[in-house]
Amino acid sequence: MNTVVMQALEIMGKGMAGIFVTTIIIMIFVFLMGKIGKDKDEEK
Repeated sequence: MNTVVMQALEIMGKGMAGIFVTTIIIMIFVFLMGKIGKDKDEEK
């Protein structure tokens, strides 16, 4: 029983880490796109 719970926690931890990393990557991408778009607007 204990090993099943530990395996489930390990899988859940990997899934939550994946979601966290993906969210950080999307936030960085949106930030960079905002900076790029802002620079182009200032040139006009």
